[in-house]
Amino acid sequence: MDLDVARQFAAAIAIGVGAVGPGLGIGFIGRGAMEAIGRNPEASGKIQTSMILAIAFTDAIAIFALVVALIIRFV
Repeated sequence: MDLDVARQFAAAIAIGVGAVGPGLGIGFIGRGAMEAIGRNPEASGKIQTSMILAIAFTDAIAIFALVVALIIRFV
């Protein structure tokens, strides 16, 4: 196997695996927030703020996976 082919496979695996976890995490965060708002609609402002912050932190993991995949691919 050529080194370039190995790098392409490694980059594909890095971004593929690195995107699955945050995708599931964001889904769970959204589900929990919708359940919480359904139970207590008066607290929707605080819940939504916390949800957006948690989604931003979770999405940062996917961005790190993208950076690692780009480093593997081009360096």
